[in-house]
Amino acid sequence: MSLSKSLVFASLLFAAGAQAQSVTAGTLVVVPAAGEVTHANDEAVLLLAVEEQDKDKNAAASRVNAKMKQGTDIVRGSDPSAKLRTYGYYTYPVYPEDNPPRPLAANVKPVPTAWRVGQYLEVKTSNLAGLQKTAAAAQKVLQINAVQFGLSPALTKQLDDERIAATYRNLNERVASIARAMGKKPDDATIDTIDFEGSGNYAGEERPQAMMMRAKAPVQAQDMAEPSLEPGETTLQMRLVGKVKFK
Repeated sequence: MSLSKSLVFASLLFAAGAQAQSVTAGTLVVVPAAGEVTHANDEAVLLLAVEEQDKDKNAAASRVNAKMKQGTDIVRGSDPSAKLRTYGYYTYPVYPEDNPPRPLAANVKPVPTAWRVGQYLEVKTSNLAGLQKTAAAAQKVLQINAVQFGLSPALTKQLDDERIAATYRNLNERVASIARAMGKKPDDATIDTIDFEGSGNYAGEERPQAMMMRAKAPVQAQDMAEPSLEPGETTLQMRLVGKVKFK
């Protein structure tokens, strides 16, 4: 290549570089970022229930009341630190399914063959080491409907600092990558705005899925083995959108 052609080629490259710099100078770039932290669950919610059926509504209710009191006392004795809440007391009639009543007059109501009465007990505890023992003791009287593991509010608040730091760190990493792709230095970037709400919901706010189990009738104490309950872990996620200006 002759000297004159080399000079022309070099001038073209310089002009192209100058043009690229003029295009990217002052550019406002919108950068999404995400971060997450994972931690072992430290809290459990055990949902217990009792249900009785009898032709005599009061007899069914009386047995439910007695079993709920007995089950509550068992749970309190097994795990004094647990927080208990009873709710969902229900009473409704049972009609024959195989022989439905014939149409009656408008002012005549069908007669139920029995009454079904029940109530729920929620047990919230951070004593995961003794949870299986507590559950087995409660099953002598009550039924297990579900178990849900998650993070306590105190631990969630503590992990929030780590989640924010991880998300902000990811933003800086992505800004540096974008700067290099644009032929800039990371120092040429200035973060103008950070929006922690504009990119979507906090995935970590979702509670972990409950481990559902079919309710079974209580068995005798000597036959009750401890259930297998594994706390697992929860991942907290966060997303943000940053607006970055380049020199």
